[in-house]
Amino acid sequence: MGKTKLSSIFTNGIFNENPTFRLVLGMCPTLAISTAVTQGIGMGLATTFVLVFSNLVISLLRNIIPEKVRIPAFVVVIATFVTIVDLLMKAYVPSLSQSLGLYIPLIVVNCIIFARAESYAFKNPPMASLVDGLGMGVGFTLALILLSSVREVLGSGTFLGIQVMPAAYHPMSIIIRPPGGFIMLGILLLLVNAMAKAFEKRKQTKSKEEIA
Repeated sequence: MGKTKLSSIFTNGIFNENPTFRLVLGMCPTLAISTAVTQGIGMGLATTFVLVFSNLVISLLRNIIPEKVRIPAFVVVIATFVTIVDLLMKAYVPSLSQSLGLYIPLIVVNCIIFARAESYAFKNPPMASLVDGLGMGVGFTLALILLSSVREVLGSGTFLGIQVMPAAYHPMSIIIRPPGGFIMLGILLLLVNAMAKAFEKRKQTKSKEEIA
């Protein structure tokens, strides 16, 4: 498989099929932990780790796993890597692990992981599946960082726990509450998809001009 093909698979997860802004998957952890940038980065990296290695293993075993038991097999593979990342976080970043709480174990049933296992890893070769998992993970992490940055700055006046807003600024506490999460996600979905459509339209226009 060529480098161009692999790069296309990687960027697909960041732009065309971004799990958060294009496919709107994994909304539960996205809204719950995006009140602080450190939590967004932690959840994004943990999910990326599970995506990459579960995609790789499922792809390697795709010709061995019987069709009828593929879902239980996916669960076992995904749960294995979730357990690994959970134990690593508890050992090396206990404060982050505690702040993310139940949402790390819940990666086992994250629809992003299952979607890639079912629609991609189970049907494609290992290297492509690994790159797909990496692209989806990076796309999810970037989306979490963007959303959590906006919510932390506006809702707490801080960024990565450091005060960045003037002392006179009154934090909009609603932004770090559940209603604020839905509001900010909706605004970002609108902006990101509007920019994506404008870019696609511009690309099509440029292609027509080159043909003409």
